[in-house]
Amino acid sequence: MTNYREILRLKSLGYSQRSIASAAKASRNTVSEVLKKAEQLNISWPLDDDVTDSVLDEMISEKHNTTGKVYAAIDYTYIHRELSKKGVTLTLLWQEYCERAYANGEKPYMSTQFGDKYRRWARVTKATMRVTHKPGDTMQVDWAGGTIPYYDSITGEEYKAYLFVAALPCSGYLYVEACTDMKQENWLMCHVHAYEYFGGVTRVLVPDNL
Repeated sequence: MTNYREILRLKSLGYSQRSIASAAKASRNTVSEVLKKAEQLNISWPLDDDVTDSVLDEMISEKHNTTGKVYAAIDYTYIHRELSKKGVTLTLLWQEYCERAYANGEKPYMSTQFGDKYRRWARVTKATMRVTHKPGDTMQVDWAGGTIPYYDSITGEEYKAYLFVAALPCSGYLYVEACTDMKQENWLMCHVHAYEYFGGVTRVLVPDNL
């Protein structure tokens, strides 16, 4: 298997393609193709340790189906940019990708493969969405995933406390409150307490998948 990590590492150090080919035990054509494809995919050194050569091979090398047809290439950068637009989903982009592939006589990836490949690309390239928040416009709220223990001072009996978390995404300010349960009364009172703590009320309130 081609040593993609070594090729990318040596390229970042300024080695020539001839030197990279010698060190990575690959042909100059292979090195040239890998670097060209990596540039197209915005893959650059350094990579996370868990990004193995097999992951890179799946992203960089051409894959064929049983009939010998090449799978239609995925424009990850385009997908990433379009997903930042309102109303655009990965499903819509996959349908668009399929139409383009069939028009070119190519075989498209299935929707699950399409999504998996995009998410893998985003992880490898550390691609992030740029989200702009206005000061004081939005408060994001949720119950934290875990609980914390607390103890009766007399009996020593252990209980669980549920954590309500409110965040102002522009400033990063947080309000956290421990509750005995996640029922409606505590949920509503935590909002009141959060707004009192922040000293005002936001225009938008965003709960996360409650």
